[in-house]
Amino acid sequence: MQELFPLACGLLLGITLGFVRPTLRLPLGALLAVALGTLATVVTGEFKVSWGYLLFDIPLVAVAAFLGFLSARHLSPSWRSPR
Repeated sequence: MQELFPLACGLLLGITLGFVRPTLRLPLGALLAVALGTLATVVTGEFKVSWGYLLFDIPLVAVAAFLGFLSARHLSPSWRSPR
């Protein structure tokens, strides 16, 4: 249940990265994945047990953001190239 917050943050991050200039997507996405992964560790209280949870939450946010970006790009007709 505690991993829903980083997954939701990552999906929202991925969807919003679609509106960012392509040259800024990777640096901004990496920076925000680290920030949101840290936030997820603090919000869920996992940091009280160990800060090692950052090593799980940051990649979880990053992978969810990547999947959210690909899903939004695939589902949105405005991002599709004309054939």
